[in-house]
Amino acid sequence: MPEFAYIAIDAEGREREGQLRGNSLDDVKAALDAKRLFVVRIEQQQGSPERTAGVRARALFSLSRTRLSPKELTLFTRQLSTLAEVSPLEEALRTIARQSEHEHARAIIGTVHSGVMEGRRLADAMAFDPRSFPPLYRAMVSAGENSGSLPTILARLSLLLERQAKIRAKVITAVAYPSVLAVFAVLVVTALMLFVVPKVVEQFDTVGQTLPFLTRFVIGLSDILVHGWWIIAGVLVAAGFVARTLLRQDGPRTRFDGWLLRLPILGRLIRDLHAARMARTLATMVASKLPLLDGLTLTTQTVHNRVLRRASQDIVEAIRGGGSLSAALRRSGVFPPLLVYLSASGESAGRLDEMLERAADTLEQEFDTFTTTALSLLEPVIIIAMGAIVAVVILAILLPILQLQSLTGL
Repeated sequence: MPEFAYIAIDAEGREREGQLRGNSLDDVKAALDAKRLFVVRIEQQQGSPERTAGVRARALFSLSRTRLSPKELTLFTRQLSTLAEVSPLEEALRTIARQSEHEHARAIIGTVHSGVMEGRRLADAMAFDPRSFPPLYRAMVSAGENSGSLPTILARLSLLLERQAKIRAKVITAVAYPSVLAVFAVLVVTALMLFVVPKVVEQFDTVGQTLPFLTRFVIGLSDILVHGWWIIAGVLVAAGFVARTLLRQDGPRTRFDGWLLRLPILGRLIRDLHAARMARTLATMVASKLPLLDGLTLTTQTVHNRVLRRASQDIVEAIRGGGSLSAALRRSGVFPPLLVYLSASGESAGRLDEMLERAADTLEQEFDTFTTTALSLLEPVIIIAMGAIVAVVILAILLPILQLQSLTGL
């Protein structure tokens, strides 16, 4: 009985590899399906230990290298989708590898090219570097090869990656800009308290008058920062370490993620971003003739929020039990009503991919509008807050001076 080597994805999104005996390739696939494993690559062993060892060594070598960044993967997919329409796959890969600017990108693409030259399918060659080519990516490439529409699938993949990169850039902008502004404001205030206030205090030591409450309060804060900064730093480091340790545990992390979702504004943004990403990915997979259940299974483990991940897993189980996508989304209670409604409309009209695409567009547009408005409001709020704090410090310094002038006048 021949032996087959396989790489598959389990129900929790982990990659598994091994060997299985069977009468035929279909028998082995059926056995893996019975174990609820999604097949990424499967091939019959040729009885060559050297070849098998070489493949494993190349796979281990690829794992030790730097992976393709999201930007590099998006560019690679766009280039491959364009070249695959006008040239053989081997030539397209060789061309992309040669014109890549970074050495690690040339090495990774070269590994894929070598695998294809050995007679492997493109998805199987990409499996040598699973960090650069995620399971969902390889599954869509495999579907394109099986249906003979690889350029079309690659074009859809590139659009998906480009839209995800656009949303990722918006999220980074929404978080980074106010964060930098807030950090700068804290540094300015800290510098005032550490270097300016102590110098001014020296001028009031010999006055012999009771200083105003605001001045005494600011001086007290300055003394705490000057003499106890190492205690504050130690407390912050310890708190960060404890928080990081707790968030690595399933129970505290689930409660924290649930608390995030209950926040008035941030919770809705997190839910909408997750819903938009899921809708966009599922729309691409449905349009590519990939099974909906496989797409949900592969995307579930990419969700970082534990509550949303658990809800996605429940949706997978509900659909596996024969339920519809819209009904499973409705029962979860964590997805926007718009996504539920458009999913139901798409299922009834036989246009699920189109409706999911519209839902993703709408949710992303709402996020874009909200972040644009929030940033336009947040900048003056932070500037006003910093100005108010600086004004308090300056007022605390001026009050004793004005008091001394009034006493001198008397």
